[in-house]
Amino acid sequence: MVYQFSDPELWKDWTWSERFPAWDELRRYYEYVDSKWNVSRDIEFNTAVTGAVFDEGTNHWHIDLSTGQKVKARWLVSAMGFAAKHYVPNIKGLDSFKGLALHTSQWPQAGVDLADKRVAVIGTGASGVQVIQEHAPVVKHLTVYQRTPNLALPMQQTKLNKHGEELRKVNGEYANILGGLRQLSTGYEFTILERNAADVTPDERRRVMESLWSAGGHRVQLANFQDVYTNQEMNDFAYEFWAEKVRSRIVDPARKELLAPTIPPHPWGVKRPSLEQKYFECYNQANVDLIDVNKTPILEITENGIKTAEGETKFDVIVLATGFDNMTGSFTQLDLRGTDGRLIKDHWREGVHTYLGMGVRGFPNMLVIYGPQSLAASVNGPTAIELQSEVVTSLIEHAEKNGVTRIEPSQAAEEWWHKEINEAWYSTLYPKAKSW
Repeated sequence: MVYQFSDPELWKDWTWSERFPAWDELRRYYEYVDSKWNVSRDIEFNTAVTGAVFDEGTNHWHIDLSTGQKVKARWLVSAMGFAAKHYVPNIKGLDSFKGLALHTSQWPQAGVDLADKRVAVIGTGASGVQVIQEHAPVVKHLTVYQRTPNLALPMQQTKLNKHGEELRKVNGEYANILGGLRQLSTGYEFTILERNAADVTPDERRRVMESLWSAGGHRVQLANFQDVYTNQEMNDFAYEFWAEKVRSRIVDPARKELLAPTIPPHPWGVKRPSLEQKYFECYNQANVDLIDVNKTPILEITENGIKTAEGETKFDVIVLATGFDNMTGSFTQLDLRGTDGRLIKDHWREGVHTYLGMGVRGFPNMLVIYGPQSLAASVNGPTAIELQSEVVTSLIEHAEKNGVTRIEPSQAAEEWWHKEINEAWYSTLYPKAKSW
């Protein structure tokens, strides 16, 4: 319900069919939004920005397009998202594979028929979990290559009653919840508990965890005790609760240890968890193998499959669920140059510096929505996007009204924001995880 735009003109005539909508329903929603807002009127389809350089003489951006066109603009707004550049690890021999090899972000629109196929999935992040739990029941054989176990949370998917949802709108529940999202640190309809797990009994901690687990979704992570992410002992308690739940769903002792290890791979909840429905049960199937690449690394990909120190395994399909060059990759893949002609990837070579995650010194009139050092990674997406979009539009309106032709953050502003972020980051357990 909260993963949508908060404009009443949109939600009053739209009703979701289930708690976590599938891809086809999300597409219908975007088509519905376009029918209301006519967004496509202002979109050039099948046209990518390949580069841009700022002209100090005119205070304009000169922008190169994949069509060969060049355009000029006073304002350059980056709304590329944090996952606009897919990541493929440098695996020897990948190009030699004669079967089908594809990255999950490039999944064919018509789908892929994996029935009765020998399939390898490399990676167990969000898309890995999706591919594994959807296709394990139909493939001939599935081999999963795991680097880090996914501390996935129960989705607790449910169908929604249309009449009941309409009543929630009429009685004001929708308006109250969607109107109040900005007041909560998570941007969801729930937020972190203003209580410490250390201040209550183990029984009370477990009662809260059980309640969150039953509710499902990101509540387990984002509506928990506030010290779970700062107190290692309390974090260990949360991990043990999670591991107990997961281990009870896995039959083989060795796989229990691989998927929910005795020693946590990192603090619980600090590496973005995926939501799952039947993920862990897949590993009880006789046609599913699980390979720990930390102990048995992939040596190379051959014409017929994947080779490790234990030998070669033949596959028909290799799925690269290897994620994205997150946050900065959206920018560094472009020929994006600021006032000194330097590429933004060189500007950020010693670390990302921004102001509020929305402006970069040396890149005037470039305003960023959902970029690095912004709200993007840690809150509900639509809430963050609405807030940042309003900042961008009001800033441009203010500049145009007052004859301002150029804006950019000062060095002091960037340094202040960098300091704020670091102080918050290192006061938590988050730095203990290897994570984007």
